[in-house]
Amino acid sequence: MATLSLNTVSTSTRMHRLSCRLPKPSVYSLSLHRLRRSPIKIQAEAGGSTMARSSGFNDSIGHALGQVSIFSAATGQAVLIKDLWDQDEGMAVVALLRHFGCPCCWELASVLRDSKSKFESAGVKLVAIGVGTTDKACILAERLPFPLENLYADPDRKAYDVMGLYYGLARTFFNPASTKVFSRYESLKEAVKNYTIKATPDDRSSVLQQGGMFVFKGKELIFARKDEGTGDHAPLDDVLDICCKVPAA
Repeated sequence: MATLSLNTVSTSTRMHRLSCRLPKPSVYSLSLHRLRRSPIKIQAEAGGSTMARSSGFNDSIGHALGQVSIFSAATGQAVLIKDLWDQDEGMAVVALLRHFGCPCCWELASVLRDSKSKFESAGVKLVAIGVGTTDKACILAERLPFPLENLYADPDRKAYDVMGLYYGLARTFFNPASTKVFSRYESLKEAVKNYTIKATPDDRSSVLQQGGMFVFKGKELIFARKDEGTGDHAPLDDVLDICCKVPAA
């Protein structure tokens, strides 16, 4: 991986180099259907939990997400999200990565991996989902490395649509929130030392997807944060704080 100089490269140039090492988006002939596609709108409803109301999700979002079928990186088999943790009282951190070829997502995955023991000691299931196929997920898992049993693939971005996560050129390449990644430059550099662009989805329009972080207790959403731009991840201390404060089953 080429060394980046934060002292000599402008912010816009640095974002281009860090944004998945891909050529300019125009070479991918992104379909207008994908570019104009709007995420499912989830409206808050009166009477819901405080977190559901404040984050714009209604009380049924946990059920809706649970019905989404994704693929296990460990087995290659389809699995419903609701089957990944106890839907009555179990707790889960659900991290939706941008895609398996995103360097910033390798950094996030490395932080999640290093915190896995803390989640487990709190009785919390770690679920990391990325855009792409299981073979792309396995590249990240092998080279980062990352535990296969906690990694899942969502090639059609179904979970991302249900959670209404951001998508588009501006969010991916030009959002001011993306500059936050430069404060974590050393962490990013360490995470991508074995990086390969081969983990990038074959459907190049998928690289315009943004991620998010969510914590569920059963079906109830108790923490939600959508990434505003590339690398704009939820502070993990906030996630761990939520997990430790809410008693697990």
